[in-house]
Amino acid sequence: MLKRISSIISPELLKILCEMGHGDELVIGDGNFPASSIAAEGSATLARLVRADGHGVPELLEAVMVLFPLDTYASPNAILMEVAKGDTVVPVIWDKYKKILAGEEGDRAKVGYIERFAFYERAKKAYAVLATGESSLYANIILRKGVVK
Repeated sequence: MLKRISSIISPELLKILCEMGHGDELVIGDGNFPASSIAAEGSATLARLVRADGHGVPELLEAVMVLFPLDTYASPNAILMEVAKGDTVVPVIWDKYKKILAGEEGDRAKVGYIERFAFYERAKKAYAVLATGESSLYANIILRKGVVK
């Protein structure tokens, strides 16, 4: 155990967050997100698939954002998966994400949206994929890492 680091940040996740450099991306996927296959297909090899089953995205996002600076040169630097056309889901969880991001990064947090399959393709290029047990739909987010100033 370490001081000031949330107990839901596993040693494996902490190591990955430390290894990541400016411009690297972290995917935090909900329970329905194909985390294993995305990690296996892309540059985020299975070695960079981290499981956090039993935890929701908001609590993990909050714990990660204490440690993780967003890329202030990228817009957006936090990317959400758009709701598919014809789907009536209203992802109220996004409001929680925006509040968490703003709480840590203020106006440096720039949230954007991309189409579902474009999100999957981008996720394949991520440095790491964090699989959660989140049950909300469209609860996936990609974070682009910046520098500690």
